[in-house]
Amino acid sequence: MKQYTLETYARRLREKHLLVKGQFPEIKDTLITGLTYNSKDVTPGTLFICKGAAFKEEYVADAAERGAVCYVSETLYHNTTLPAMLVSDIRRSMPYLADLFFGSPATQLHLTGITGTKGKSTTTYYLKAILDDFLADRGEPESAVISSIDTYDGKSLQESHITTPESVELMRHFRNAVDSNIDFLTMEVSSQALKYNRVDEVTFDVGVFMNISEDHISPIEHPSMEDYFASKLRIFGQTRTALVCTDTDRYEDVMEAAKESDRVITFGQKEGSDVYGYDIRKIGAETHFRAKCDRFDEEFVLTVPGLFNVENALAAITIANVYGIPVKFIKSGLFRARSKGRMECYSSADGKILAIVDYAHNKLSFEKLFSSMKEEYPDRDILSVFGCPGKKALVRRRDLGTIAGQFSRKVFLCAEDPGEEPVEEISKDIAQYVACPVEMIEDRGAAIRAAIAQCEKPTVILITGKGDETRQKYGREYIPCPSDVELTKAALADYDASH
Repeated sequence: MKQYTLETYARRLREKHLLVKGQFPEIKDTLITGLTYNSKDVTPGTLFICKGAAFKEEYVADAAERGAVCYVSETLYHNTTLPAMLVSDIRRSMPYLADLFFGSPATQLHLTGITGTKGKSTTTYYLKAILDDFLADRGEPESAVISSIDTYDGKSLQESHITTPESVELMRHFRNAVDSNIDFLTMEVSSQALKYNRVDEVTFDVGVFMNISEDHISPIEHPSMEDYFASKLRIFGQTRTALVCTDTDRYEDVMEAAKESDRVITFGQKEGSDVYGYDIRKIGAETHFRAKCDRFDEEFVLTVPGLFNVENALAAITIANVYGIPVKFIKSGLFRARSKGRMECYSSADGKILAIVDYAHNKLSFEKLFSSMKEEYPDRDILSVFGCPGKKALVRRRDLGTIAGQFSRKVFLCAEDPGEEPVEEISKDIAQYVACPVEMIEDRGAAIRAAIAQCEKPTVILITGKGDETRQKYGREYIPCPSDVELTKAALADYDASH
């Protein structure tokens, strides 16, 4: 990977009209060998980025001690002799710095970006399964993925704790994928990433708009629904081929925004969609449906529960169609596709209890999940186990409580990344909207066991929000914990042993 001088970075920012001040003739020819905004990661030769509301001046001194060459900031700090590159907007500056440092890796990949209130993760892994079957047949490396579940870039596989990383990490993952001879990378693109410039300097070969529903409205996220929606629509300004679901709310507004892309393709269960899904049937545990487009009219099979997953599958089919993937690989990929922590089903030995672990955590995903379970398992009770995060997405408390109360015989409220807000206060806030009996149990494992113990007849237990994640946010720290999958398996094993 080619290294550039400090002056080259200054020139890039100057060209983008972001550099306010940056004169360092003595070191302008110094090669930059590192780029980070974490002072603990600084090594000699690093260009240090000062960002974030919680940034402290002492981090600059720490970076200088560790060998930083210069710092980039909106603010001039006086406790250091380290040269400064002052910019008008640090977030807009970061993608340009990262793109230069990592050698513009986004241009060397087939990039698919998926945004929407619901379905991003499932669609991402449906597409990955399709691509991987296609690539395996050609003897090529599996595709890369950046999602809210995990990230694989050819060099590392790690659990994710943010949907879309900051631009420095993002470009690093792109570079790792390129260096690993990976051709395709599929990623979830959050509204926050679009709003705060994390994906600037990235052009998506395919950009997908799944749906829109009120979410992430809070003082620290989006101040209004319009801001949230406008942030989502920004993906079209950096997309070659735009894919739009015809079943989304505000379809006309989305299609108008999609005109920014080079071409637009629609998909969905409405007649007239370019990729049209129809004849949806439940056969045993499988979901069968047909998809029709200009290339084919074929039947596909999903082996995970949830009739709503047809929409996600149609998105993946449409993306694969854009890339010219043969139908046989689309079929095989969808048939075997799994997404960790998404619609994972576990049954008790006597068949009385079906526990489903899912990441559903907002209004639209709850509506789809609960209504689908009621349709697929009409003779079973529904019990639900969930919580809400602290100090953000505050409308979820009303929405999730209302929906769960509408469909459940009983709701168990527990911790779900409470952060700096007491779990009891969050649970009380949710409980006021729940129209069925409620039990508040902070520990997720104890809540799952309580739900299992209170099954009076054949029951579906929906355990939502955390999926396969292995950390809980308490305060400002992420604390290791068993995943909902582990907790559910252990609780069902104890139930089986006692019955």
